Amino acid sequence: MKEEMFAELLESVREGMAILRGEAEPSRVFVFEGPDVKRIRTQYNLTQSEFAAMLGISVDTVQNWEQGRRSPQGPARVLLQVAEKHPEAVWDVVGAKARDAA
Repeated sequence: MKEEMFAELLESVREGMAILRGEAEPSRVFVFEGPDVKRIRTQYNLTQSEFAAMLGISVDTVQNWEQGRRSPQGPARVLLQVAEKHPEAVWDVVGAKARDAA
């Protein structure tokens, strides 16, 4: 590795450690908003129990998401984004039975 590149890398590591210790402010911060689970559920006109069953998760999980105690992560977050933007795809996958039950 060239000396100049190593010096830049070393400076980046030092800067990162200073930020982690609270001695410096990051140059930028990224904030990602999670999906609004309650709004998505109400768009489907489903109860928490029905929504949980449709997604294959527990009612407790839906309640925790809606009350802000937890937030959807990983595949659940992606599934909720699909449910929000493409409800017809979700209904297609879960079938007419789920829609009729709602």
